[in-house]
Amino acid sequence: MARPQNKEDLIQASNDHFAELFQRIQSIPEPLRTNEFEFPGLNRSIRDLICHLHEWHLFLENWYTTGMNGEKPAMPAEGYTWRTTPDLNRSIQEKYSRTELSVGIDLVKESHERMMELIESHTNEELFTKKYYKWPGTSSLGAYFVSNTSSHYVWANKIIKKYENHLKRNKVSHKN
Repeated sequence: MARPQNKEDLIQASNDHFAELFQRIQSIPEPLRTNEFEFPGLNRSIRDLICHLHEWHLFLENWYTTGMNGEKPAMPAEGYTWRTTPDLNRSIQEKYSRTELSVGIDLVKESHERMMELIESHTNEELFTKKYYKWPGTSSLGAYFVSNTSSHYVWANKIIKKYENHLKRNKVSHKN
């Protein structure tokens, strides 16, 4: 599926990739869902991925609320720049390091619903016309939603698929 260019495609891609993510998670035997991945990367577990997605939803909610109130949001987050995003992502991983997977799943499902409600509340023109709103700068509001929903879910799905493939290659099961 190509990067969404309109509201309908954004809603479809976001919901489809989000559902795919949870189908993948459900396909992994429950005892293995909390294991750390055996390959390098900042996000070391399904919980890390899920909580990462949730936190980026929260960032977008904050940018949106601040920007729609006519103020300039701190992007990506207070004390960080786009160049220091790796540091921000490490702080997210640490923030949620003691969170249970089930709690992370509840959080991301709730924040995904809020993302979808925000998307639904706008017209296609409002979402995909560059500079329609001042706060996204030269980009469109929709580009931020694409990055924080459908594209982010594609990224998370790739990591979960890599974990699934690792389990299959190594014939790991919940009995091992």
